[in-house]
Amino acid sequence: MASTPDDEERKRESREILARAEAESGPVLGSAMARAARHFSAGDAPQDDRIEVWGKRIARVLALLFVLYLLADLSGYFTR
Repeated sequence: MASTPDDEERKRESREILARAEAESGPVLGSAMARAARHFSAGDAPQDDRIEVWGKRIARVLALLFVLYLLADLSGYFTR
């Protein structure tokens, strides 16, 4: 059973669409994780000021822990 040229064209077009969709949607999680890592490592702070870098790192980790505590407390309140 031989494929017609139309079938081959449709297969090629389908492969291109799938490849494009994968390229557009694949790196979303990876880029979000990279942004979060850059944020928590104080990548936006001037690297020559070590006190500011460490201060931002500590503050951001403490803020994250506080938000997690608030979420846990809120979920505990609503599950009573």
